[in-house]
Amino acid sequence: MSEDNFNDQKQGRSVGKAVLYWVIEIAIAVAIALLIIQVIRPTIVRETSMLPNFQDGNYLFVYRLAYKGDKTPQKGDVIIFKSNLEGDNGKPKMLIKRVIGLPGDKITIENNDVWINGKEDTQSYTHDGETNGTIINYTVPKNHYFCMGDNRLVSIDSRYASVGAVPKSKIVGKVVFRLYPFSEIGTIKNPYQSK
Repeated sequence: MSEDNFNDQKQGRSVGKAVLYWVIEIAIAVAIALLIIQVIRPTIVRETSMLPNFQDGNYLFVYRLAYKGDKTPQKGDVIIFKSNLEGDNGKPKMLIKRVIGLPGDKITIENNDVWINGKEDTQSYTHDGETNGTIINYTVPKNHYFCMGDNRLVSIDSRYASVGAVPKSKIVGKVVFRLYPFSEIGTIKNPYQSK
């Protein structure tokens, strides 16, 4: 075998190894991306029902495994769920709201105040500091959550029959991180747990 043939074979093997490594690296990157998509769902806020805490155009990460198994939403969690409302595409509209009432809680809304289990609820984190509508002694059903937007005067949420209490089975996940705008980048705080 001539030296030229030997060098050609050697070069062919090294090109083949480089291609193989490149294919393996791409396969690993795709596998990691697919795994992340199963756990984290990016979403963009498209309305004003969560002002002042979430603006139209905010880019958020939703943790899809937050409530799997025995894990349940906590009061103050911000969740994404499939509603009974219909989106422009004809599919169930995804809503972003804050959990206010847990299964078994008794909710009363009157005179712009919210009462949960007989205690007045804080509204300091809301847009206007008040809640419109009237609900008297509503008991949140088992495996359901009473959710409202932070901009209570414009939010369509659990106060309305078209949305109602949210079944755990329709919750997509918990909003855990804001990526954009960069000036507000960071984890999402629960106003009921940060006191």
